Amino acid sequence: MQTNHLAQKATLVRAWSLKSTTAAGSGHPTTCMSAADLATVLFDKYFRYDLKNPLFPGNDRFILSKGHAAPLLYTLFALSGAFPVEDLLTLRQFNSPLEGHPTPNFAYSDAATGSLGQGVSIGAGLAYVAKNEKLPYKTYVLTGDGELAEGQVWEALNFASYYKLDNLIILSDINRLGQSQPTMFEHHIDEYVGRFRAFGAEVIAIDGHDVVQIDKALLDATQNTTGKPYVVVAKTLKGKGVSFLEDTNGWHGKPLKKDDLEKALKELGEVDESLRFQLKEPQSVVIPNLIRDPKKMLKPSRFAFGEQVQNDSSYAIGDEVATREVYGKILADIAKEDSRIYALDAEVKNSTYSLDFMKAIPDRFVECFIAEQNMVGVAVGMSRIGKKPFVSTFAAFLTRAFDQIRMGAIGHANITFVGSHSGVSIGEDGSSQMGLEDIAMFGTIPEAVVLHPSDAVSTAKLLPLLAVHKGISYLRTLRPKTPVLYKNDATFTIGGSKILRFAQDDILTIVAAGITVHEALKAYEELKKKRIHVRIVDCYSIKPIDKPTLLSCLDETKQKIIVTVEDHYEHGGLGDFVLSAVSQSDARVEKLAVKKFSRSGKPELLLKDAGIDAENIVKTVEKLLA
Repeated sequence: MQTNHLAQKATLVRAWSLKSTTAAGSGHPTTCMSAADLATVLFDKYFRYDLKNPLFPGNDRFILSKGHAAPLLYTLFALSGAFPVEDLLTLRQFNSPLEGHPTPNFAYSDAATGSLGQGVSIGAGLAYVAKNEKLPYKTYVLTGDGELAEGQVWEALNFASYYKLDNLIILSDINRLGQSQPTMFEHHIDEYVGRFRAFGAEVIAIDGHDVVQIDKALLDATQNTTGKPYVVVAKTLKGKGVSFLEDTNGWHGKPLKKDDLEKALKELGEVDESLRFQLKEPQSVVIPNLIRDPKKMLKPSRFAFGEQVQNDSSYAIGDEVATREVYGKILADIAKEDSRIYALDAEVKNSTYSLDFMKAIPDRFVECFIAEQNMVGVAVGMSRIGKKPFVSTFAAFLTRAFDQIRMGAIGHANITFVGSHSGVSIGEDGSSQMGLEDIAMFGTIPEAVVLHPSDAVSTAKLLPLLAVHKGISYLRTLRPKTPVLYKNDATFTIGGSKILRFAQDDILTIVAAGITVHEALKAYEELKKKRIHVRIVDCYSIKPIDKPTLLSCLDETKQKIIVTVEDHYEHGGLGDFVLSAVSQSDARVEKLAVKKFSRSGKPELLLKDAGIDAENIVKTVEKLLA
């Protein structure tokens, strides 16, 4: 091995990390410098990648978990020939793909990172698919030491060791310094080694600036067959190579001014600017359901033109079926026709009914146990290489993983989330189990879809639409059984709704979703007895919402009033989406929603206590008309 040759390339990586951040006037050069030797040996000797096909399933994957070291990522690919090296000087400019933290706007970034602690989970998702589908690629994750204080890292290691992901290689850059002070264990390397081993990893500790030690560690890692993820704990120095930066606190996130840059480059010494990495060719693989063209990556041929999978499930009107019961069975029917689909659950599969998927297609069911943040990260990794994960748990527990969901959306992830046990209607389990923030949470994500079906048929018909939807989507399901409202040949669309009751002399419109559709129908019958005719709309698509139907209802009713009823907190839910849709009209929107913390009790009592049952709907309508 030509150690001097590798050292020269590492110096070039450091130099461009400095130059690009100075040109940008912002960024994190010193954290790039500490990891430069690790990354240089990886890209020079071990990384297999086809630059022409970033999503080719034979490519090794590289997750920069410490996303603030983005200039390092960009420099590695520039020096590999992905784009002109001079383009590094466009770092952080508005029209440049070289953003301050990586996103897939940079074609060679496997994830959006920068919210620390998520990279190992994403890597575990990539490694899981490779292991499960016998793909030859390795997944490398570069972490910093500061982010090792995040619990998600250890959730991910738990997952990786449990599933024997020995194709997952974690390079941990222990450079001692965080943003404002030294990290938790500084350079006490044994502390890190002990923790990684305790979570089931194969671990080696090295000098992260000794290219010989790095080379040996990576060789061992790539040949690892122990059934354990491999962790390289590398002791490094932040700002390595420049004396006034090296191991010095206070330089985090600070680029050098031009005068200091000249001093730093002089100290790094002359380096051959023509040096480049020659990435190794990936092993050839042929996967029928993964397409080499990235633009077609998420389009299996079965659905290339939006064709829906038909299922043989049928329900009789009036049958009592919980929408959550439909989920696993129908998803399994769809997945038999679509090999991209994986189902992930957080150890509540007998409540979410993803258990039915597990029974039907066990090799594509992933038990993630009670670690929701890691579960979302795993799904993000799977999505990157063309899989379509469906992630299920109680709606309330998805809230603890919102940052991971948010980052997945930034990273163009293609995931459907399914939240069961939504609203006060779950009953006796009490307020800690009630998902009452979930619509607001998913509704904030640009371009996300939020669906809330009220019966078995609508659930069964909406699931295939989510299978072909690209991006983040959310399906809200119910714990209690509800009567089937629709015939089996009914059609549903993302962005649609159903008018369930109407007449020419309707006075106003009641808009509901999920459990409150049934309460609205009960209220309709009571109001009808009093000769008060109202229109009932099942607004099963909350985002996008059916604006034309809402406006049409306003035009066709005697009064321009809409009453929204939802088993969700008052702000950010169905009522607010309706308000936004009709905001340009002179309509009045009266929101009935959950306005306080609930408690244990029978579902019907809790709906009444929250003010969203049929009795309260009737009272509200009468008050409005008075």
